[in-house]
Amino acid sequence: MLGWLRIVMFAAVAALSTGAAAQEQYQEGVHYDLIEPAIHTGISDRVVVTEFFSYGCGHCYNFEPLLESFESRLPEGVVVQRTPVIWNNNPGLKLLAKTYYAVEVLDVFEPVHGAVFNTIHRQRKRLSSPEAVRAVFVENGVDAKDFDRAFGSFGIDSMVRQAAARTEGARVQGTPSLMVNGKYRIDTRQAGSQANMLKIAAFLADKELARLERAANAAD
Repeated sequence: MLGWLRIVMFAAVAALSTGAAAQEQYQEGVHYDLIEPAIHTGISDRVVVTEFFSYGCGHCYNFEPLLESFESRLPEGVVVQRTPVIWNNNPGLKLLAKTYYAVEVLDVFEPVHGAVFNTIHRQRKRLSSPEAVRAVFVENGVDAKDFDRAFGSFGIDSMVRQAAARTEGARVQGTPSLMVNGKYRIDTRQAGSQANMLKIAAFLADKELARLERAANAAD
């Protein structure tokens, strides 16, 4: 998926680093912000790196290969959670959010997630109706009836509401943005680049893993 961009971005991804060496480099209020109160991610047993994105966002399209490579290198106990943003109950954003959750529910991340991005940003086609979205799914091997059943389900509507609440609670202003374990928000402006966003996320994920390990040791 998005292989051509993956090649271009490889050098930046290779620069991602974790560990204690970064501890003095990244500071709260400078490189990332504390979220108060913390956001429930719905995943309690692992450290969660949440990406706030939209299929319609060109910066998110460019970020996706970086995020996928970052995800493939995560240590055990850390996972990526994608959250489609919804601001002001915007119908277009809600439609794209439903599109992502249909990808999840139907378990067709490969190849549909990348196909949706490519349809909008490479083919320059608008996905402004369920029918247009359905066409992308069908073109990538999903049965139309399965799509309709998932897309119109109460479960997906509930996921969309949760995404909207998560976006609001994290006070996300732009995409892509990252959140680590519901506690820390990282945006491109503070980080300086998309690659730096992931470096900071790796640093904060290590910090959270260490905290969880200390808590587990104290409980023994």
